[in-house]
Formats: sequence, C-alpha cells, structure tokens
Amino acid sequence: MKTRARVWKILALLAVPVLLVYAFSFTFARTFNLSPLGWLAVTFLFLLCVVGPYVYVALALSTIARKTNTENEWMAWIPIANVVLMLNIAKKPGWWLLLFIFPVVNIVIAVIVWMRIAKARGKPNWWGILLIVPLVGMIVPGYLAWSD
Repeated sequence: MKTRARVWKILALLAVPVLLVYAFSFTFARTFNLSPLGWLAVTFLFLLCVVGPYVYVALALSTIARKTNTENEWMAWIPIANVVLMLNIAKKPGWWLLLFIFPVVNIVIAVIVWMRIAKARGKPNWWGILLIVPLVGMIVPGYLAWSD
C-alpha cells in the first residue's frame, strides 16, 4: 500500500511538468505556424531535453535521500525544495539556499554540496567536482544514487 501511495504522489508531481511541456510546445507551434508533425517534434525534443534530465535527477536525488536516511525524499520532485533536500543530505544550513541565487557563487556552492552528498554516500569527494564537467556532470547523481 505504501508503494502505491508513493507512485500516485510521483505521478501527481509529474503532471505539472507535462502540462508545462504541452503549453510551451503548443505556444511555440502557434507562434512559428508549425504543422501538427512539427508540433509533435517540438514536444518530443522539449521532453527529451528538459523533462528527461529533470526526472533523472529527481529519481537519483530521491534514491540518495532514501539511502542516507534523510526525511522527505519526495522533495526531490519539487523545484527549490529539491535544493533544500540536497542541503539536508549534505548536512548544510538552510540559509545556503540563498547562495544558489548568485551567479558563479551557485556553481561553487553546488560543487561543495555535491561533494558532501558524495561523502554522505561513502564515495570520494571528487565526484562532486565532476558536476561542472559538461555531460559528465549528469553521471554524478546517478552514480551516487545507484552504485553500491
């Protein structure tokens, strides 16, 4: 029963990005006078490039929270709240959320937080530094979540 409730909660949280994708692609198609096939292509590309990585990182972060016994793993699915969850996993103060607002500072803080998340999972700290390497940075959450 607990698993079924978790699945429904995740599906409800995914409804918002799906509706945003629909609204974005419909507006884009109307603006550029695309055919229905063009509209489907824009929708697919948007899903692939935006929603796909979001779901991947949310799943990884929720798994990391579960494995580190951090409360409120569902926060991984909500923007901004997922940063609070990352700070909880890394055992950093909540006011660090404000540091994510400032350009360049947010990159440094994200690396520090992911280094602490790696430490919380028993992995080497340098996995957090890999976050700034293009494309390789997408491997970091998955490795920290699903490796033994």
